[in-house]
Amino acid sequence: MTIPALLFTVMAFAQSANTPFIKLVQPANGQNNVRSSKQFIVGSTCKSCGLSINGEPVKVYPTGGFAYELSLKPGDTSFTLVAFFPPDKTSTKTISYNYTIPPSPEPVKTPDIASIETFPEGNLYVMPGDRIKFKVKALPGSTVMANGKIPLYEMPNNKMPGIYQGEYVVKETDSFLVSKIPVSLTDSAGNTISKQSKYWLSMFSPQMPNVAVTKGRLAHLLFGLGDDRLGGAKIGYIDSMIPLKVVGKVGSDYKVQLSKYRTAYIPDDLVEFLPRGTFTPESLTGKWTVYGDDVYDYVQLGLSARLPYQGFQQVDPARIIVDVFGATNNTNWITQLENTKEIKNVSYEQIEDEVFRITIELKHAQHWGYSIYYKGNILVVQVKRQPENLSLNNLTIAVDAGHGGTNSGAGGPTGSSEKMLTLAVSLKLQKALQQAGAKVIMTRSTEKFVDNKERILFYRDSVPDILVSVHLNSSADPIHVAGTATFYRHAGFRSINNSIYKRLLELGLKEYGNNSSFNFMLNSPTEYPNVLVETLFLSNPEEEMKILNEKFKQQVADKIVLGIKDFLESCKKGK
Repeated sequence: MTIPALLFTVMAFAQSANTPFIKLVQPANGQNNVRSSKQFIVGSTCKSCGLSINGEPVKVYPTGGFAYELSLKPGDTSFTLVAFFPPDKTSTKTISYNYTIPPSPEPVKTPDIASIETFPEGNLYVMPGDRIKFKVKALPGSTVMANGKIPLYEMPNNKMPGIYQGEYVVKETDSFLVSKIPVSLTDSAGNTISKQSKYWLSMFSPQMPNVAVTKGRLAHLLFGLGDDRLGGAKIGYIDSMIPLKVVGKVGSDYKVQLSKYRTAYIPDDLVEFLPRGTFTPESLTGKWTVYGDDVYDYVQLGLSARLPYQGFQQVDPARIIVDVFGATNNTNWITQLENTKEIKNVSYEQIEDEVFRITIELKHAQHWGYSIYYKGNILVVQVKRQPENLSLNNLTIAVDAGHGGTNSGAGGPTGSSEKMLTLAVSLKLQKALQQAGAKVIMTRSTEKFVDNKERILFYRDSVPDILVSVHLNSSADPIHVAGTATFYRHAGFRSINNSIYKRLLELGLKEYGNNSSFNFMLNSPTEYPNVLVETLFLSNPEEEMKILNEKFKQQVADKIVLGIKDFLESCKKGK
């Protein structure tokens, strides 16, 4: 390229860099109907531009990003945004809000039923003994009945008159069909009205198959029907071909009876039914063997059938606890060989009817992972040993760049995307770990989509020593919410999370916490210590500015490496 042509290119770039524009990421529309007075205008302009909103100057970060908080008053309000570059270059955009204060709830004033709620919520298959709860909003002072025979009672001293509640215990004589539940109201004048519930109800017939077996490699039990954006809280993953007694269904989740006093739920796509007449197995405990091979320690418990189980970690002292449902103690001794290197001792306890507890005491303070599976009808707990050489050049570290492909993740004021930035940080982390001598395996090293289930199975098969999943956080509040955080689920993996968290705080980021019991799929595996790093809030323009900087990305990667080294040093001291 000739010097004049190069000079022209540079001048053209400088001119475009100084050309005002306004690109909004929030709100997405020019006209917005809202129910909250607190709103934010978030977006970007040219890096050298100034910005005003209704004449008030707004801070523009070196990236061009900005965020502005509104406190609306009821009614229509317009805001004019002006981006400018002196002396006379401007760009203007106008957005409007219609803020309506949500009306206060009012009681029903005519013979009517305003709403019907049933709990559990969803279409139900029920059995005798199940409890169905009703909550109905209707005309105060009326007689309200569910299914023609279940009286609902108006709640006294309630802020909202006309709230009726009641509970029904399903009886052997009930013959609910697959139908919605009728709710009737009779007012003081004798007027009657009837409406149906949103969901249907049916008896779980004795003629229906009631034993299902788990299928696939990611079958999991749920504690209950609670839900959030990460899904229901998981008890844990369980092996395939485990029979479960099905005692009902709520929505798409089967209710299963694990033991006399314990139930759980499992998604319907994770089981298949056995023929009618199959019964749920129970088992006496048989022969035990505790031993080690060249890589792992093992606990093997003989059973006459595959039974469901739950495993969890305890710390101080470090122990693995496994509850086997449907098992009854018939063990007279446990054979423990001297070739174990991580298992210190194994004991058992019948903690209640049909719940047999295995306690595995570990020699080291730090948990390095375990898995539970069946070999035939033998329950196996495979325990990962603490590495003899606690240095990075002896370990395999998995680096998971969050999101990717169609899953963009969070977005920043300038239009930056989490999927691209996590990849950029992860590649720097990969290089930093390799320079420290570690072997590194990556979920992805290019911009592509990888399903979370694929990620779990990939690492279950690879069995890294440590997994670090890199993410960026987001908040609806782009101004006041900021900071770095780590997330883990299992108690035995807290230490590595805390070590990395403390190092990230050295970057001057705010505290957002070392968070436990995190119900995210990548934190669910027990096979290896894992940490999810929410490096900072991409939604915050100041923190977006930091992570867009190549030097800061490198600093994040270096701090994670230092955190892992700190963790390894603490393992040496803890022995």
